Amino acid sequence: MPDTVVIGAGLSGLVAAIRLARAGQAVTLLTKGLGGLQLSQGTIDVLGYAPQRVEAPLEAAASLPASHPYSVLGSAAVTAGIAYAQELLGGHLVGTVDRNVLLPTAVGSLRPTCLVPTSMAAGVVTGGIRYALVGFRQLKDFYPKLCAGNLERQTAPSGEAISARGLVIDLPAVEGMADSSALGYARAIDGSAYRAKLAATLKPLLEDGEVVGLPAILGYRDAAAHRHLEELLDHAVFEVPLPPPGVPGMRLNEALTTLAKQAGVRIVAGAKVVGFETSGGKILSVGQATAGRVRQYAADTFVYAPGGFESGALSMDSYGTVTETIFGLPLHGLGPDLVTADDPANQALFRVGVGVDARMRVVDPAGTAPYSNLYAAGGVLAGAIRWSEKSGEGIALASAVAAADSILKGA
Repeated sequence: MPDTVVIGAGLSGLVAAIRLARAGQAVTLLTKGLGGLQLSQGTIDVLGYAPQRVEAPLEAAASLPASHPYSVLGSAAVTAGIAYAQELLGGHLVGTVDRNVLLPTAVGSLRPTCLVPTSMAAGVVTGGIRYALVGFRQLKDFYPKLCAGNLERQTAPSGEAISARGLVIDLPAVEGMADSSALGYARAIDGSAYRAKLAATLKPLLEDGEVVGLPAILGYRDAAAHRHLEELLDHAVFEVPLPPPGVPGMRLNEALTTLAKQAGVRIVAGAKVVGFETSGGKILSVGQATAGRVRQYAADTFVYAPGGFESGALSMDSYGTVTETIFGLPLHGLGPDLVTADDPANQALFRVGVGVDARMRVVDPAGTAPYSNLYAAGGVLAGAIRWSEKSGEGIALASAVAAADSILKGA
């Protein structure tokens, strides 16, 4: 019997499973799919807007409402979560929890984030930066001239102008292919011969001092692809995230999944958790629907990290009734007017979720734990609108580490 069952294979589920397994626990991770990291941009957002753009995430988090996950967790837990991500991923992520940076998006807006993959670091907006943004005729997800034009309408944090120009090259990912996906290009760039062809096509078009921005295609499995292309071009190079699914998110998912397996986590994928057994105020086991039967997984403790509405862990019916779909847990943030027409990006519904105490143990609105051995982490937590705040990864990491540490301490 495993010590802990983790439900969910997103950022919070994988990180909690890795931390528990590395501490010596037997961990089984149950997931119905690949997890939400495939849809991420590969960066770690801690707090980008509150509601104005944030420069210092920890300082801004201190003024959030008491119901927000960061207020429950505290700044020490947020710092610990970010530090653990950097520990796990080595030199893959650069940055500090104390300060946000700005990155160009595919449409030329400026997006605040905290930790940046090394393949995006050269693109951080600074005063006087000059971008050469490069697109491919065969890739329809990135329009470099649109991106460049919008960037030039803005200024760097210092107030200095941003210089940008767009270039389009004719270089298919596969010879003769008229259209290709970002993943198709990333697989092509894994090959050193294709990188050499790309550099030979692009280098004559570049000007001295330009930082080269390519769509997020700089290799899928070859971690050296980015640095090799910089050497070939003799220019700093960075990736611009594209609409999901994104290659940087896929890389992050693969890296964490590999670490989980190396730590001894047993991953059971492809089937939904559909029920559970309890006794004495504890969960004894959860059931996973497999071919022809429901298989039970018993454990001492459970970490619930399934995501929120987007994954189906939370659901609202046609009568406006919101439910948690596996355990029937009491939800926080319920009330009248969950959905209004006033502000589409700031609906009370999006703050509804599972409540936790400081140990990440699930509690009802009165502070009572329905099950003493059930912990929650990530997108299922109440109190945050993660996509508009740009806080999703920070919440996921902080709550995953806090939940794992509480279990290891026997809290």
